[in-house]
Amino acid sequence: MNDEEIHLHFEELKKELEGKIDDALLKKELNTYLNEYRVTPEAAKRGIRRKYGADDSSSFMTADTLAKKIGELKGTEMNVDITAKAVYVDKKQITVRGNPKTIVSGILGDETGTAPFTIWEGENVELEKGAVYLFKNAYTKQWNERVQVNLGSRGKVEKAEGVRVDVPERTAAAESAEVKIADIREGMGDVTVTGRIISIEERNITVKGEPKTVRSGIIADDSGKIQFSAWNDYGLKEKETICVKNAYIRAWKGIPQLNLGDKCEVSRVDDSFGEIDIAVSKKTVADIIAAGGGLDLSVTGTVVDLRAGSGLIWRCPECNRSVLNGECTTHGRVEPITDLRMKLIIDDGTGAISAIVNRQDTEILTGVTLEAAEGLAKARGDSEIVAREMAELVVMRKMTVSGNVMSDDFGPMMIVSDARIEVIDVEAEAEALYNEVEAAL
Repeated sequence: MNDEEIHLHFEELKKELEGKIDDALLKKELNTYLNEYRVTPEAAKRGIRRKYGADDSSSFMTADTLAKKIGELKGTEMNVDITAKAVYVDKKQITVRGNPKTIVSGILGDETGTAPFTIWEGENVELEKGAVYLFKNAYTKQWNERVQVNLGSRGKVEKAEGVRVDVPERTAAAESAEVKIADIREGMGDVTVTGRIISIEERNITVKGEPKTVRSGIIADDSGKIQFSAWNDYGLKEKETICVKNAYIRAWKGIPQLNLGDKCEVSRVDDSFGEIDIAVSKKTVADIIAAGGGLDLSVTGTVVDLRAGSGLIWRCPECNRSVLNGECTTHGRVEPITDLRMKLIIDDGTGAISAIVNRQDTEILTGVTLEAAEGLAKARGDSEIVAREMAELVVMRKMTVSGNVMSDDFGPMMIVSDARIEVIDVEAEAEALYNEVEAAL
C-alpha cells in the first residue's frame, strides 16, 4: 500500500486514539500491518485500536448507520443495522497474539438470503439458534465472493422481541457446489467434497447440557487434505472414499474444517485417487492468505525480521504460556521455566507470514542452545542480547518452514514443526536473473 493510502488510515486512527500513541509510532505500526503482515486496512486498524486502547464505544456510532436486508448487503458497509434470524450459532475460542479470545460465529438469515457472521467480542454474548436479533453498527466484507457480517467492539447485538423473520428453506441439492479440498475456503456453505478418509476418531462432548458424540478426522483427495467433523453417525470408516453433499466450512484457529451437519448427505463411491500424497503441501503465502490457513503446509522465503518475544523467554510450568515478570495471565505468580523460540517474519515475494519456531528447531537453525543462551544473558546482564545474536544468524537468510497455519486479525501465523535454511547457489541465481533480464530487453 502506498504512502497516500496509508495516510488516509493514519488520519482516521490519529483522531480516534487522541494522543495515546505518537505519530511516528502510529505510522510505523500501520506500515507493519499493511505492508509486512499484508492484512486488510480494517484488520490493521482494529488491531491498532485494541493494542492502544481506543475508545471504541464512540467510534463510527453516527447517524450514517443504515438498516439493510441481507440480500442488500454489498460487502463494503461500515455501519449497518441488520435484523435477522440466527440460523446457526457456534461459540468458540481462538488465539489472538498468543492469548485466548472468545468469538461467536454462525449464519444469519432473513427473507432475502443468508450470510455468515462473526461477533469478535463474544465473551458475554449468548445467541439462541432460531431466535431473531438486531445487529447494530455491524460492518461487512467480501470473502470468496460472499458477504460476511462482522460485529466488532463498536457494535451491539440485541434480541428483537416480537419480530418474526422467515428464512426460505435452502434447496441443498441445487445449490451444492462441487469443490476440491485445496480450493476450500472459510465460510463456504453447501459444498460437495469427494475424498478418502485418512483417519477418524470419536469424541464425547456436551452440547447445551446434553452429551453428544462427534466423529472427527482427516479426509483427503488428490489436491490436499482437511480436518472434518461429523455431527451425526454416518458409519464412516478409515480408508473408505465418500462423497459428502451439502457440507459447510468453518474455521478453527483460522484453519478451514469440513463440517457434516444435519442436512448433509454421505454416500460411498469408487476410489479413483490412487496414491494420495498426504505429506507437507508446498504453498505460497498468497495461497495461504486466500485459504485462511491449513494443515501441514510448507513455505520458502526470506526471513525479513525477528519479532519481539524471540530468544530467551520464560513460560508458566502449568500451562506453558509465556509469562512476564513471573506473572502468568491464568495462574498468577509462578516460578517460570526458561525456553527458546524465534518469531520470524518470512516473505516469499507474494506476501509475508509469521512463523513461530520452537526450541529444538531454534537450536538447530542458530546453533544457540538453551544453556548457552542462559549463560550469555547472565554474563551480559541482558536477556534481549540472545534475540539480537539470533537475528544476526537468521535475518535475510532463505528458509523453508513447515507446519499448521492459523489466521487472526493480524494475518497468517505458522506453528513450525520443521525448518531448514536453504543453501543458495549464488552463481546459478545470478545467471538465472541475468537471463531473465536479457530476455525482457
